[in-house]
Amino acid sequence: MTARRNIYFASDFHLGVDARLSSREREARIVRWLEDIRSDAAHIYLVGDLFDFWFEYQSVVPRGYVRLLGKLAELRDAGIPIDCFTGNHDMWLFDYFSTELGIPVHRQPIVREHRGKTFFIGHGDGLGPGDHGYKILKRFFASPVCQWLFARLHPNLAFALAHYWSGRSRAKNPGEEQFHGVDGEWLIAFAEEELRRRPDIDYFIFGHRHLPIDHLLSNGRARYLNLGEWLTFCSYVRFDGASIRHHFFETEPVAIPGRRPAARQPRD
Repeated sequence: MTARRNIYFASDFHLGVDARLSSREREARIVRWLEDIRSDAAHIYLVGDLFDFWFEYQSVVPRGYVRLLGKLAELRDAGIPIDCFTGNHDMWLFDYFSTELGIPVHRQPIVREHRGKTFFIGHGDGLGPGDHGYKILKRFFASPVCQWLFARLHPNLAFALAHYWSGRSRAKNPGEEQFHGVDGEWLIAFAEEELRRRPDIDYFIFGHRHLPIDHLLSNGRARYLNLGEWLTFCSYVRFDGASIRHHFFETEPVAIPGRRPAARQPRD
């Protein structure tokens, strides 16, 4: 049996919205990826925006995604640790993952150690300078009052409104993301500031940005890695104890800002 030695990070599946593949086709690809890594995964981190929208009523969870949820349950039953983070699209994940799947859900960044390296892991929304309007909106959506009011809506109306809002937001930001340079990447600015407080951090792992990025920080040792997304890139990051890098599942590799192109598949 292959030793479970690798740590995997992925984010921004955005299931529920069609892109290069339909949501159902993308879900099937994600399930294939999870099956592909199950033999050597020591830990899996799903770093936010798994769903384009999610809201758990007290006795109702969103329709669909049974293939992904079933695969996650299967991996947990096999003893593989999995951690999940909320993103700006699925911040209303509550206790379904923890109670039904045994997967803890994190609402803030966490720090973890693996194989002698220290990881700072979070979705990335609301961090760093600027974007004050979103930060205010996020606090509102995170409030129990807002959640209670939304729960009063019938699910059909609630999900229709949520998908309409998501579609409008996406329409305002069309096209592929571009690297904005060191000075224009607010998560790099956040990582640099956090590194001054926590010089022991080796890797800052974020999603949200929708672009695979691997940037060496100013101390010449720590790195900021953005995971990319599964709407186009189907990118993820693997740490094998000696090295950390991006990989792409069933898609062609792309150039990573700051690093050479990554390998297509995780198999050694």
